[in-house]
Amino acid sequence: MSDSAGRNGPWQEATITRVVPRTPRLKSFFLRTPLAPHRAGQHIDVRLTAEDGYAAQRSYSIASAPGNNEIELLIERLDDGEVSPFFHDIAQAGDTIEVRGPLGGHFVWRPEDGGPLLLVAGGSGIAPLMAMVRAGVAAADSSLDMFLVHSARTARELCGLDEFVADEARVPGFSFVAVTTRGAPPRPTDLDRRLDAASLRKLLACWNRSPRHVFVCGANGFVESVANGLLDAGIDAARIRTERYGGA
Repeated sequence: MSDSAGRNGPWQEATITRVVPRTPRLKSFFLRTPLAPHRAGQHIDVRLTAEDGYAAQRSYSIASAPGNNEIELLIERLDDGEVSPFFHDIAQAGDTIEVRGPLGGHFVWRPEDGGPLLLVAGGSGIAPLMAMVRAGVAAADSSLDMFLVHSARTARELCGLDEFVADEARVPGFSFVAVTTRGAPPRPTDLDRRLDAASLRKLLACWNRSPRHVFVCGANGFVESVANGLLDAGIDAARIRTERYGGA
């Protein structure tokens, strides 16, 4: 489905089937929806309507791999938000919400697009990159090189840490580094500093691959810093795709 078709398509009812806490401020919401299949990296719109008719909507990236029976959304609690407090404080299995999509045609990747694939996430920006990792792992193509770098303030805020560590141990070609900026890293091989040109050069040297596709997702400041660092490290700008949300 094209982005315009999804954006102009009808709102449809989705049922929350499960709610799984992930980090102190992130929860996974699993939805059963009638939406068309998605591609890794796409998102959906979610709309909540109050009894007085007031409606609020937000876009959330899909964390589940294409082909799953359910869509997984990673939703971060924003204390001043209109939508996320509903999900964190009120929503439960069995509730229904309105959705439309899938949306987005630029920030997407398919296993047939190949690699080497470099993925850099900050905080909740892991969601669309998680879908890409899961799609690549499901393809079981040992010739596909993937390198995921996930940055958060502390190890407790690294969503999917156990999953990625397990993937690295069992999937040929998949590498993972966690980055913590305000606490000790979870493993000796991880980093406890902000990602800048110097740290990115070091990571790329250790990986020893030249990425064909690069995806960076996170807050505005994080994405700008990482994208500039990658350019300084010699990565062609044409290979870098970014997705960002508000915040520092």
